[in-house]
Amino acid sequence: MSKEKSVDGAIRQKNKQKILTAAKQEFVTYGFKGASIKRIAERAGLPRANIHYYFENKDDLYQQLLSEILTLWNSSYDTLNSEHSAKESLTAYIRAKVMYSKEDPDASRIFASEIIHGAPHLKNYLSDEFKVWVQSKVAVIQGWIDDGQLNAINPHHLLFLIWGATQHYADFSVQVTSAMDKNELSEQDFEDVVESLTTIILTGCGL
Repeated sequence: MSKEKSVDGAIRQKNKQKILTAAKQEFVTYGFKGASIKRIAERAGLPRANIHYYFENKDDLYQQLLSEILTLWNSSYDTLNSEHSAKESLTAYIRAKVMYSKEDPDASRIFASEIIHGAPHLKNYLSDEFKVWVQSKVAVIQGWIDDGQLNAINPHHLLFLIWGATQHYADFSVQVTSAMDKNELSEQDFEDVVESLTTIILTGCGL
């Protein structure tokens, strides 16, 4: 690969990421229907034509943003595997999910909004890739139960509990900070969240 092509590729990737970051801010503020390509371009500091160079339309941009969010969730924040003990894996998973709510709350809110509105852009994902991923995690959790590491609980409901509890701090942050009489949660607050949820969930699992 020539130096020119390498530089050009880097510029393309940088611009595309700037657009996705701007789109995340736009979609979380206005939702899919209210989001504007014009405002996304302004947020990214790029000409509107650049948006259409990288993405066919608003729907394509939104789909790619959702895909980026889901790819990260299912890889970087996936510690539920049979290579480690139930306690070690669940502890790491809870921490990762809480810290994701802290570091990228907009991504969680966009996903939550999509689901609340019937997941019109995620129907194929939910009926295919998502089901495969969930089934693999249910199998891991069931394996821990069969090994006597966990109480005889429903693996699906354990996953739902972790998702709901951890993502609450992103999706309902206004409610959380209001209840705690804070303008925003501090680093220590999030460490307290991790400790509390880990204790509650692991205790309920018999760990």
